[in-house]
Amino acid sequence: MKDRRPLYLMAPALAWLTAFMVIPCLLILALAFFRRGLYGGIEYTFTLENLALVFDPLYAGIFLKSAAIAGLSALIAVIVGYAAAFAIAAAPARRQPILLFFAVLPFWSNYLVRTYAWIVLLNREGLITGLAQWLGFDGELPKLLYTESAVVVGLVYNYLPFVILACYAPLSRLNPEIAEASQDLGASAWTTFRRVTVPLTFPGIATGFVFVFVLSIGNFVTPALLGGGQFQMIGNLVYAQFLTANDWPFGAALSMILIAIMMGLLTLQTFASERASGAKREDS
Repeated sequence: MKDRRPLYLMAPALAWLTAFMVIPCLLILALAFFRRGLYGGIEYTFTLENLALVFDPLYAGIFLKSAAIAGLSALIAVIVGYAAAFAIAAAPARRQPILLFFAVLPFWSNYLVRTYAWIVLLNREGLITGLAQWLGFDGELPKLLYTESAVVVGLVYNYLPFVILACYAPLSRLNPEIAEASQDLGASAWTTFRRVTVPLTFPGIATGFVFVFVLSIGNFVTPALLGGGQFQMIGNLVYAQFLTANDWPFGAALSMILIAIMMGLLTLQTFASERASGAKREDS
């Protein structure tokens, strides 16, 4: 008889995800096919106008800008996070827990507090401007706050620990004898890193990139605070449709497109990780 204990153990988690994730997403999906009422609210008349409006050049442009900012943030976070994870994995074993503690230490504070801290740093009277003046810089610094660059900096800072943890896991399990064998066969340190270390730890890189991209493309707090309302990302647009324009059906349509993009990326990341794991097993 088949052992059903794993299913029983999974049941509470599955019930929780179904009640607070699957069902709300299905409700949002249903709202996308109704009309907005004359004075707000929902008119339960079937329509495809909301989904068609999502692909209007105006909103498509916001999607593309959001994807560009999220992609740049994810790329920078992967480069910085992978380097940090590599350094932590190369440190003595007794020091690694301490270094990981400092890597995730920002998570001990509230997301809004961390974002407001960057406002203090980047504004014209902030610490960066004061430091430049103290060092003798007399000219006017370029605008730091309320720019796309400030949003990218805020997203990278807030989500960098995810990349460090995702990359540290495969790096810490990597057998050092593999790199030694590569160097014994005549490969330089850079060649070993590029052709051995990176491919073997690619699942962690892919996971970190997808984490940051998915969390960034739907973010609305950081663009609102560090962007200052100078431009919109898709998260701000969804927020405005639900709480300002009171157009829930169109907000639901935007949300479903965003969720579809996220699910597609997560599926690709899972496929890439499984393929890399399969290739690793075949090589061994």
